[in-house]
Amino acid sequence: MRLTEITYDSAQPVEGYGPGYFRIGGQVLEGACLISPWSAGPWGGLGDTEAPLALAGRIDVLFVGTGGDVAHVPPDFRAALEEAGIGVEVMASPAACRTYNVLLSEGRRVAIALLPV
Repeated sequence: MRLTEITYDSAQPVEGYGPGYFRIGGQVLEGACLISPWSAGPWGGLGDTEAPLALAGRIDVLFVGTGGDVAHVPPDFRAALEEAGIGVEVMASPAACRTYNVLLSEGRRVAIALLPV
């Protein structure tokens, strides 16, 4: 079997997570966070569409990690992002982290909004 090292260029993948935190680029972020190839910082949760909407035109898909289990996002949250041309994919936060990292390594235009596990 041949293993290939994954490179992310200047983008920062999710390196790890645990109860209440995520580790990105060696930095620990506590609570909900929004991560794009350009930045990582706090996020106001499912009531905050302002921060993800600022990525319109720069990303195609926003993965939303809803914590340890999959949950529905509020319809107005999804509608606002889709109206701005951002696809929304909802999954548990661990799966969202893995999916984001894989697509980021492929150079895809993705971001991730995470609620802690």
